[in-house]
Amino acid sequence: MSTILVPYATSEGQTARVVDRIADRLREHGHTVELVQIERDPADVSTADYDAVIVACSIHTGRHQPEIVAFAEQQREALSSRPSGFVQVSLSAASDDPERRGEAAGYVEEFFAETGWRADLVGSFAGALRYSEYNFLLRFVMKRIAKSSTGDTDTSRDYEYTDWDAVDAFADDFADLVAERLGVPGDATVATDATPTSAADDTPAASPER
Repeated sequence: MSTILVPYATSEGQTARVVDRIADRLREHGHTVELVQIERDPADVSTADYDAVIVACSIHTGRHQPEIVAFAEQQREALSSRPSGFVQVSLSAASDDPERRGEAAGYVEEFFAETGWRADLVGSFAGALRYSEYNFLLRFVMKRIAKSSTGDTDTSRDYEYTDWDAVDAFADDFADLVAERLGVPGDATVATDATPTSAADDTPAASPER
């Protein structure tokens, strides 16, 4: 089986939960998976010893975390030479509003344009609102954002929107991709909502829980 690197950036923890789930699923397929949180200097993380890579992050105030953008930019040749995936966590992925979903597709394209790298597989998953963990100012900001996306503005409770079946499906699709590209046997059986990069228009919009 293959070795898979999952470098990720998370602001409030939901992206970390998503990549944990993806890693567990890939291990069920027999792969070795290493999760690495990119916090400062992405140059310290190398893809050299891995057969495949999944880059994961979210949107914070309209942008992906700069450290993960820098990582993808620095590693674009290595990423392009092996099976790769891109994961974006967002609140608006929970919305049925086509305009909001279109915004997220734009964020994905901005990421690829800025880094010069385009992933083989894209997965977009709804995040969460954890009002109980926000300070007063952040709770106010998140409430205003939620009003235009999910409508969940009751700050006395938390909300999680992540579709874990869809996360599992993305991991299964990535296992299939690795099998196809590297000739590694796979046994994925779950249908998936993950989208190839050519279908980035369907990627949901960005979110506060990341």
